[in-house]
Amino acid sequence: MKLYSKPGACSTADHIALQWTGGAFEVEVMNKDTMKAAAFLAINPAGAVPAVVDGAFVLTQNAAIMGYIADTFPQAQLTGDGSAQQHAEAARWLAFVNSDLHPAYLPIFGPGKFHPDPAQADTVRQHARERVRAMYATADQRLADRQWLAGFRSYADPYLYITLRWADSVGIDLSGYAHLAAFKRRMEADSGVQAALKAEGLL
Repeated sequence: MKLYSKPGACSTADHIALQWTGGAFEVEVMNKDTMKAAAFLAINPAGAVPAVVDGAFVLTQNAAIMGYIADTFPQAQLTGDGSAQQHAEAARWLAFVNSDLHPAYLPIFGPGKFHPDPAQADTVRQHARERVRAMYATADQRLADRQWLAGFRSYADPYLYITLRWADSVGIDLSGYAHLAAFKRRMEADSGVQAALKAEGLL
C-alpha cells in the first residue's frame, strides 16, 4: 500500500493511522507542484491528497482511505474490537471530523470562495474561527472522561489531531479546552505520530 500525502494536510492523519497499524506501507510526500504533475493526476485527476494505491486499486477521499486502512490491518483495531457498536462509534467520530470540523476550516483557508469581496476576507476568516472554536467544544466535552474520541484508539484520533495543528497555525483560540489540550499532548508523545511527522518533515 502506498499513500500520497502532503505535509500537514489531512492526509497526514492517514499516515499516522498507517504507522499505528505496524504494517508494511510506503509514503510519497507531495507538494503543490508534484500534486499537479501528470504522474499524480493519473492517480487522482483532482490533484488532491490523500490518495492510496494498493496494487491495481486506487482510492481517494480521506474517510474512505481511513476505512480501507482499518480493514486492511484489522489487528490494529482502528474501528474497535470488531463489534458493530464500536465500529459505529469510531465511524461517528471520523464523520464528525471529516464532515463537520474539516469543512468548517475552508473559509479560513480560502475566504475568496465564500465571499467575492477581498475586503471581507478577514471578516470571513474570523467568523469561521469562531464557528470552529464552538465545534471543538463537542470534542473537548467528549474527551473529558476518556483518552480517545471513540473511547478507544481509532482512526478518528489522528484526524482530530491534525485539525488541532491547523488551529495553531491559523490562530483559533482553544483556551479553556483542557481536555483537547491534553489529547494533543498525548498524540505528540506517541511514537507513531512522531514517525509520521518526521517522515513528512514536520518534526
